[in-house]
Amino acid sequence: MALIKIKEIIGSSPKSFEDALKEAVKEVCQQKQNVTGAKVLDQSVTIRDGEIVEYKVNLNVAYLWKEELHQK
Repeated sequence: MALIKIKEIIGSSPKSFEDALKEAVKEVCQQKQNVTGAKVLDQSVTIRDGEIVEYKVNLNVAYLWKEELHQK
């Protein structure tokens, strides 16, 4: 039986929502070798002086938890 664990994270980028998503997935995959998928929950921006300065993506990342328990 496989157990899937969900971790909620927020990725950000000054370029775009797509870049924020890619950077978040890249970072979590460096920490967790057993990532199986992600779901975008929300998107938002930071605005300063009438300009968008940061794109943010809130997502749930799924990974196999059972494998993590057996890694030392």
